[in-house]
Amino acid sequence: MRSFIFNISYWVITIFYGIAIYLLGMFKSAEISRKLAVSYAKSMSWAMRHIAGIEFEFRGIENLPKDEPYIIASKHQSWGDGYMIMGLLGDLAIVVGDHVEAYPLMKQVLQNIGAIVVAEKVTKSSTIRIKEAFKIAHCEGRNVLIYPEGNLVKIGERIRYRSGIYNLQQASGWKVVPVATNLGLFWSCRDIKKERGTAINEFLKPIPAGLSKNEFMEILENQLNESSKTLCEEGQKTHPHLSQADVEWPLAINSNK
Repeated sequence: MRSFIFNISYWVITIFYGIAIYLLGMFKSAEISRKLAVSYAKSMSWAMRHIAGIEFEFRGIENLPKDEPYIIASKHQSWGDGYMIMGLLGDLAIVVGDHVEAYPLMKQVLQNIGAIVVAEKVTKSSTIRIKEAFKIAHCEGRNVLIYPEGNLVKIGERIRYRSGIYNLQQASGWKVVPVATNLGLFWSCRDIKKERGTAINEFLKPIPAGLSKNEFMEILENQLNESSKTLCEEGQKTHPHLSQADVEWPLAINSNK
């Protein structure tokens, strides 16, 4: 019953904020639109806690750079991970692929909230646009959120990380902060069922700019995979009732194994 009520609430909240942000675009109210986006994330975080029964724990907040901008590279196990991060940190510039603009109203909504829309193929003109987008985000005091896997990934599974995040770091020069999570234990990908428990999110040590592409991608992938695996195993032990408590992890989940 909790899952059913939450799923209804999810769509009611999403549609309400989506239409509101879309309509605000007619009045060029970017700042208000971004505040609404943060309010949306906090409303969804409230619903996750009080309806779905998913509590949050954040570790490693001290790893977030204090006096310089940064890119958050989050593991993507669930639709809910972005709500948790944005609910905690506030106004973030979210990186999305340009294919998302094909959905109804989304092009205007993404523009209104100041999302960074990236093309599938990197070109000289797209790189210039990305640099300009990062300059704008920096001037607005906003950090950046990206999902380097590019897709939702169930716990215990691995897909190849996309190198777009390396291109973003090259264009901006910002540090990248990996964020591991075990939220997928409680809200797995697009699954309808939600389960009670405490989802742990851990901010890892920042990865500096200046590394080679292969070195950067290997560090990012291995840190996110290993740390998320550790958090999931912790959650499986403390929540043995979960439907995914018996998920087995492959022996090789990293790019160098």
